[in-house]
Amino acid sequence: MVTEEEVKDTSASTLKPTNQCSTLLPIRVLQVFLMLLVMALGISVVSMHMIKYLKLQTLAPTTLIPTSDEIASLESFIKPPSSVWHSMNDSELLWRASIEPRRYEYPFKRVPKMAFMFLTKGPLPFAPLWERFFKGHEGFYSIYVHTLPDYKPDFPNSSVFYRRQIPSQDVAWGEMSMCEAERRLLANALLDISNEWFVLLSEACIPLRSFDFIYNYVSRSRYSFMGSADEDGPYGRGRYSYAMGPEVQLSQWRKGSQWFEINRELALYIVEDIIYYNKFKEFCRPPCYVDEHYFPTMLSIQYSHLLAKRTLTWTDWSKGGSHPTTFGKSVITEMFLKMISEAQSCLYNDQPSQVCYLFARKFSPSALEPLLKLSPKVLGF
Repeated sequence: MVTEEEVKDTSASTLKPTNQCSTLLPIRVLQVFLMLLVMALGISVVSMHMIKYLKLQTLAPTTLIPTSDEIASLESFIKPPSSVWHSMNDSELLWRASIEPRRYEYPFKRVPKMAFMFLTKGPLPFAPLWERFFKGHEGFYSIYVHTLPDYKPDFPNSSVFYRRQIPSQDVAWGEMSMCEAERRLLANALLDISNEWFVLLSEACIPLRSFDFIYNYVSRSRYSFMGSADEDGPYGRGRYSYAMGPEVQLSQWRKGSQWFEINRELALYIVEDIIYYNKFKEFCRPPCYVDEHYFPTMLSIQYSHLLAKRTLTWTDWSKGGSHPTTFGKSVITEMFLKMISEAQSCLYNDQPSQVCYLFARKFSPSALEPLLKLSPKVLGF
């Protein structure tokens, strides 16, 4: 039997949830409304950013395309930079220098030039001799000078070396920084589309022939001049590390002079290289001297058929040691200079020749005076 109080309790317990549901319903509706409002705001914000992003992406290519008033003429594209100074870092420079037209026919008159690249710590003691060498041959050469970063040259604006110093980095003898400086010189020279041949020189180098003779000798050669010898012993194959493989095998290891004369095709290959660069930077360290092996090896692997496998720069290593003989004022005579220029026989375009060297090193600053006196009679300028 159910009492009245039990009936009341049951009724109360039945009615209580109903009252709670009626109370919670507006709260849930409000929560859903707030949730939808937040989602709507979020979608709006995301949409605004997406529209802005897509708009930028749509406009970005347009901003890179010049208007009709800004389109560069062919002349402005092929004209060499008025100054060799720029703000590019090495990565940007090497990338920019590697850009090359794929057509071999030029839609304009192109006078091929020879780029003379001087790798030096600071001053150029033989600048007066080089000034005489270059005189009267404007338009057939370009000059690039790599010094230590803090060196400030003081050439007058009438000098061929005026404002020809490129942005540089510190260089350590026998380390990859030496080859990096050489690649830096090549990259800067490649920015001038008229440069066809590239000659690496030091502050202690002198020319042994006239400009016309050197220009014709290099330009008419079927080969580029890079020493590349397969040399046994501790100073050749003895410097090879098996960690260089598989890119470089022992049978491919080459040694050559640091001083080279190469054409544009090989210069481009050098500045483009990443694979061999990384290998040599990591595994060719003293007593492996990278400047004697990096370029000779990589070019021999890929372009052996284009190399004369000799340098055009005479150097005297007869006394041994880590550095060649330096010649001062006392030894500079007519006989000495003729001996250098006619030192040996070699092959030129696969034919025997008595002209094997066009440049020579290593000379001290005291040699300048006698060289200037002898240059008209012996050197031809």
